[in-house]
Amino acid sequence: MYRSFADIRTALSQGSTTVASLVQHYIDVVAQRNGELNAFLETYNEEALQQAHQIDQKIADGRAGRLAGMVIGLKDVICYQNHRLQAASRILDGFHSQFSATVVERLLAEDAIILGRQNCDEFAMGSSSENSAFGAVRNAADINRVPGGSSGGSAVAVQAHMCTASLGTDTGGSVRQPASFCGLVGVKPTYGRLSRHGLLAYASSFDCIGTLTHTVEDAALLLEVMAGADNFDSTASTQPVTPYSKQVEEQPKRGKVAYIRETVESEGVSSEVKEHILRAIEMLRSEGFTVEAVDFPLLEYILPTYYILTTAEASTNLARYDGVRYGYRSPRATDLESLYKLTRSEAFGKEVQRRILLGTFVLSASYYDAYFTKAQRVRRLIMEKTKAILAEYDFILSPTSPTTAFRVGELSDNPLQMYLADIFSVQANVAGIPAISIPCGNDTEGMSIGLQVMGNFFEEAKMLAFARFLMEKCAN
Repeated sequence: MYRSFADIRTALSQGSTTVASLVQHYIDVVAQRNGELNAFLETYNEEALQQAHQIDQKIADGRAGRLAGMVIGLKDVICYQNHRLQAASRILDGFHSQFSATVVERLLAEDAIILGRQNCDEFAMGSSSENSAFGAVRNAADINRVPGGSSGGSAVAVQAHMCTASLGTDTGGSVRQPASFCGLVGVKPTYGRLSRHGLLAYASSFDCIGTLTHTVEDAALLLEVMAGADNFDSTASTQPVTPYSKQVEEQPKRGKVAYIRETVESEGVSSEVKEHILRAIEMLRSEGFTVEAVDFPLLEYILPTYYILTTAEASTNLARYDGVRYGYRSPRATDLESLYKLTRSEAFGKEVQRRILLGTFVLSASYYDAYFTKAQRVRRLIMEKTKAILAEYDFILSPTSPTTAFRVGELSDNPLQMYLADIFSVQANVAGIPAISIPCGNDTEGMSIGLQVMGNFFEEAKMLAFARFLMEKCAN
């Protein structure tokens, strides 16, 4: 099977395959493996094959776009016109999107094919992909383990070669942590680099659409196609989009790299994760990079800040799901008040309810200043400290996650322990900077270890080139 889009393009140009045969192959793999992995909630087989035949004709005519032959899955929080959209939740039963997300329109314009929608934690709230209304997603490397979350279905679909690439979302590590657990490349761009138009909101000031691929080169190409200003999203940046797909090939300069001391020395980091990260650090030093430990005294405040602010935003964003205009409506409702209460209590899962309650609490009049306002101030301090490090260093390294993939059900009864799985990934979202997770070896049980690189604002090209270099060296 083709591991990268570059391999697919070569095969297409040589005539050894067609887009239609590629799509059929992916459809067959989904049919064989999705029963045990539960990565796809729905596939658009006939539609995808029809598009494939049209693109084969475009290739023959010399009119094909840059993504001709790339088969993509969408996390079930990204709009695709006239297709179902549920956020892996019962609250949106029967809902069909009336428009496509801007990123989806840009992919389709370059002849990518959307194969289907992928399972995830409900409304992207989770770190294991066990919170879906449609059942847990399983890690393709070991079906007794989780794939990470919330973009677990998107990660597993690429991991199991059900599609070439996936679009996920990253609010606090929800692309990078599954990439770490599944041995993939997961990219979270700078906040605002990709339009959020057509993305179901969880926490609007944190949410980012990201990519899951086998290679950094594929991620760079996808980012290049999707990035840019958008009239439908005022938070989308007008910064010019550089040719990431070409810049990723450049050799990085031997600059300065920081790693946060606590992320390597903490007792919460597994010994095997620590060993692989230290090995990568020594490799960089041997290659001529200056790699230094830095202290980040605010590290212990990042996670509480993140959860206070994201749950507050979720409480507001999810208020629109009430059973009045679309989606699930409780059949037991007798008046408007009972309609609201019963619909939301019956159709939202426990984790979503937990976060709505917490967010409503921190926004309440009695606690607004004590929690929400204070968390906003701490967020500013975290952002300024992160900026200060990146003013002196080119990148910040850390493990993507303190452990490898844990077992299904292992942390289900301990939400706090589950939240700690995101302890190293949330910094990039709190600060708004770009970050990438790349595979950096496996533990003794064969589970993937992820290495995270954080870069400076809108320096995706520089970060991607460095990550590609790192990934090649880690593989040797």
